[in-house]
Parts: sequence; structure tokens; C-alpha cells
Amino acid sequence: MPVVSVIVPCYNQGHLVDEAVDSVLAQTFSDFEIIIVNDGSTDEATNRILQAYDKPKTTVLHTHNCGLGGARNNGIRAAQGKYILPLDADDRIGSAYLEKAVEALDARPNVGIVYCEAEFFGERAERWNLPEPQFPDILLWNVIFCSAFFRKKDWEASGGYRTNVPAWEDHDFWLSIVELGREVYRIPETLFYYRQTSTSMIRAVDNDRMRHLFAALFRNHPKLYADNIEFVFSELLRFREAALEKQSLIETMEN
Repeated sequence: MPVVSVIVPCYNQGHLVDEAVDSVLAQTFSDFEIIIVNDGSTDEATNRILQAYDKPKTTVLHTHNCGLGGARNNGIRAAQGKYILPLDADDRIGSAYLEKAVEALDARPNVGIVYCEAEFFGERAERWNLPEPQFPDILLWNVIFCSAFFRKKDWEASGGYRTNVPAWEDHDFWLSIVELGREVYRIPETLFYYRQTSTSMIRAVDNDRMRHLFAALFRNHPKLYADNIEFVFSELLRFREAALEKQSLIETMEN
């Protein structure tokens, strides 16, 4: 069985999936499998590409549309590797990512999440400056991107990706891993490349939707938030005060 399973959800992105797959096939670590999950694509070209897809170490799983979290879960269920790497169909990884991550996970049994430094490419090309994940900061701010490694047994123990937090599936899942008592390790090297396009899933979230998403996080992880309620309350209050100050400044400038 392979050591690593790379899960590539694909929804109407058949024209980009080769770049993601080729970046995995170029790895210095060779004991892996790639599972592309065709998440109910409606694009004829994507379905045609994935029906005929034929690359080494790669299989394609065709499913009905489940959304990003559901598609990852479908791929992970079929995975044979003990370590999992989700990779979106429009992103890519550096050639040593698998090797460095496997070394980190093998050497650190208490670590449940391994990721790296990152860069944007595409319409915007620059370093992606993410702070080190600190607890309890991670309760409110997700600083770990989607393409981080984790153990399949932790995915099983946590129940996998939840589907009631669209666009925040990663944040919710990382909290589930933290609840298992796992630690986070960051490789000090740029090995992940996030494509920036006009339709990238990283986008502004309006205040009303953000309230609903935070409420879902609180419901999904009640003990984690209850145990850290003072921090959560003080940070949300600080965030509210900053927003009010900004609004007051805007109104002053307009008058």
C-alpha cells in the first residue's frame, strides 16, 4: 500500500487538473497514489478529460456532486495511504513536499497536521504570508491552507470533513484534529502554490454569512470554544470595536 494518498477534488476544472497531477508525479518521494474525485462535474470537457484520464499512479473516482468537503471525504474513503494530502485541481506543490512531510510525520507521532510556506501564482504572484498557528488563535483565524498533510486514522477519528461550513471546511477540520490532541508542524520551505483567479474560493465574506459560519464552528466544537470562552469573547469584542472605529472614520471623512 502507498504511504501517501493525494486527493484531488475536481469540479469543472478538467483543463487545469494536469498541472496539479504533474506536480505530484514530479515528487522526490515516490510511494504515493493520486485519487482524482470528479465531483459531479457538469462541464462536458471536464467529464471527457476525466473519463479518459490515464496517468501513472492515478485513478479517477466519479461521484455525484457533494461539494468540496464531501468530495474530499469520498476520495479519502477510497485512499490506501496512511498519510493524506488534499490538493485542489487548480493548485500545485513543490517537488519535495511529500518527502519533507512524510519525514515530519514519521519523526513526530504527536503531530497531526503538517504544512509548509506558500506562494500565490496566476493573476497574482507573491508570497503568501501566513502567521504561525498558535492556540487559541486558531479558534478564530484559520492560518493553515487546505493542502496540509494529516493521518488517515485522524480523519476517521474526527469524522472527516463536515459539510455545514461551506468555504470554511478546512478551518473546521483542523479544529477537529486539534481536538484529538494533535500538534501542528510547519515545514520552513515554500512547497505549496495557490492559484489566484477571479473565481478563487478565497473571497470576502459578508458579515451576516460570517456570523452563520462562526455559529456553525461553535456548534461543531462546543467544548473547544467553551473551554476558551474568555479568549473568544475578548477577541470578538476587539474585532467589533475595530469595525466600529473604521465605520466612524468613514462617516467622518464623508461629512
